[in-house]
Amino acid sequence: MPVHRSVPMRKCTGCNEMKPKKELVRVVRSPEGEVSLDLTGKKSGRGAYVCRDINCLRKAKKAKRFEHAFSCEIPDEVYEKMEEELKDG
Repeated sequence: MPVHRSVPMRKCTGCNEMKPKKELVRVVRSPEGEVSLDLTGKKSGRGAYVCRDINCLRKAKKAKRFEHAFSCEIPDEVYEKMEEELKDG
């Protein structure tokens, strides 16, 4: 009899929907304080998740959800870089 593993679920910071972790992109704040997309899911640091959708990233930015999750200010350039990486990925 196969063992059913539960699928890890995470909440998107943009649309606030619970989705399987594999469908989301991790945004991470490294111990040095640098915020970036973690496309591999292996970077160390505090993580928050967002859909692979530019609109969700923009919603999270507008509501300052990453600032709240990471307790720090995030410059516009970081969001612009994340948008580029989402488009390319």
